[in-house]
Amino acid sequence: MLPNSLLRAPLAALEWAGRQTVKLGDEAGYASALLFESLYWLLLGHWRNQPVRVAAVFKEAVEVGVRAIPIVSIACFATGTMLAMQGIHTLRQFGAESQVVMGIAYSVSREFAPLITGIFVAGRSGSAVAARIGTMMVSQEIDALRVIGINPVRYLVAPLLVALMFTLPCLTVLANLVAMLGGALYCLAALGMPLEIFFDRSFVVLTTDDVVGGLYKSIAFAMLIAIIGATNGFQVTSGAEGVGRATTRSVVLCIVSIILADMLFTGFLSR
Repeated sequence: MLPNSLLRAPLAALEWAGRQTVKLGDEAGYASALLFESLYWLLLGHWRNQPVRVAAVFKEAVEVGVRAIPIVSIACFATGTMLAMQGIHTLRQFGAESQVVMGIAYSVSREFAPLITGIFVAGRSGSAVAARIGTMMVSQEIDALRVIGINPVRYLVAPLLVALMFTLPCLTVLANLVAMLGGALYCLAALGMPLEIFFDRSFVVLTTDDVVGGLYKSIAFAMLIAIIGATNGFQVTSGAEGVGRATTRSVVLCIVSIILADMLFTGFLSR
């Protein structure tokens, strides 16, 4: 038989793995319940005389969508330019620089525009949502809402979910155009290709499925950002330090979840 000292480390690792698995299952269940409750209030709140306020949806849309336009535009313009640089450098070896248009159009519409938009909105809004709800948990404002008969999910999460599901696809369309503009301007400078030729060729090779697939991704990313941010905020229990941990954790989980979801979508849509 092995001595107890040799068994201690593997057993401790097994115990840790078990605890983390149970914790992950609890969080996944909580996040799923939060999503279903948000959808419940969105669909049936009107019949219970507790509709989700339109004004709150517009306020969230301005905060998470409109104010993200500058940073998303800069990131996507730079991405389109880099794709043009790398594409021309690679295709020059085969004398096919002009084919870079097709590569940029497919890469931007199918992958980079929804992915970069989702990551930047997650970094900007996922942390803000966790911090706001976490601070309300610490200051017992969530309990106060329940006492006066206001459901915190209907009041805080449902408007955010709708706002993200509406604004993220809009931001993705903008990101598509800005990224392609970045690629077009570099092709104009490097190849002397006029902008109208670049966009004509891009719109010829792109199909509706290419653009719609990216929009489906952005809707899924919007749901992940809203639910993960709110889940981390509602689970804050230990003051300002807990709010800080929830904020960091929310951003990390949002970005990792978006990348994994993008991988699954790409695998499914590429069949």
